[in-house]
Amino acid sequence: MSKRGLGKGLSALIPGAGQEVGAEILELSLDDITPNPLQPRTDINEEQIAELADSIRKVGVLQPIIVRPDGAAYQIIAGERRWRASRAAGLERVPVRVMATTETEALALALIENLQREDLNPIEEARGYRRLITEYKMTQAELADRVSKSRSAVTNTLRLLDLPEDIQELLYEGKITAGHARAILSVLDDDRRRTLCKKCVDEGLSVREAETIAKLLAAGAPIHGQRIMTPKSYKIVARRLRRLLSTNVRVRQTAKKGKIEIDFHDEDELERIVRLLTDGGQVTGAKEAGV
Repeated sequence: MSKRGLGKGLSALIPGAGQEVGAEILELSLDDITPNPLQPRTDINEEQIAELADSIRKVGVLQPIIVRPDGAAYQIIAGERRWRASRAAGLERVPVRVMATTETEALALALIENLQREDLNPIEEARGYRRLITEYKMTQAELADRVSKSRSAVTNTLRLLDLPEDIQELLYEGKITAGHARAILSVLDDDRRRTLCKKCVDEGLSVREAETIAKLLAAGAPIHGQRIMTPKSYKIVARRLRRLLSTNVRVRQTAKKGKIEIDFHDEDELERIVRLLTDGGQVTGAKEAGV
């Protein structure tokens, strides 16, 4: 990312922060640069680092690493992946730009850079937001404005931290998506949340399927083992259809979708049921239709 983009991002988030010590690009020894322990991105993909190292061996470091003075050394604000890959590539020195920032301002800039690169998983993003709100005393509205996100997007991301730690870990590892996590959040009881999460992982549920089951759980549908029982409203509808059609009808929810099942004995009864469902309209006979 260019200096101009990073500087603009930081000043937009924290007015007056991020004054450059020098506008020129410097070269520093890798041994004089240390990672930022507050870096919001904690999931370092070693395979991607190896690929970046291979690129650096061929063409060098194209974008300078952004650092801040830290005693006699320098601490990374943005560009830790480039720093790691440069070490793996065998470089001794790398290009840098030096900025004077506080730790909180450095966190803000690192968060912005990763957000602009779409380089954070949802849990890392949520933890970064929480730290900015806690340490820099921002409101959610201020934070949303300064990272160019809607307030609802920031709120929904922060709510992921309300999930039990074990579910957060599955989201962090990519075993469920943020969409699955939001569906799980709509269930208030942690035990039921874990039940739904397990179904998402074990059965590979889509987000929509997870949302459907979440509605049943949120409405208080009882659970026996991993089976979700039919809610009362489904049973009422089934009784009404049985009276209307004079045959057995079941309304149920599976892991994949909702189903209405209607029993019939032969083609004549099938045609009778179709006529009832279509309010007496003209219907092609089951035999003629090739049913």
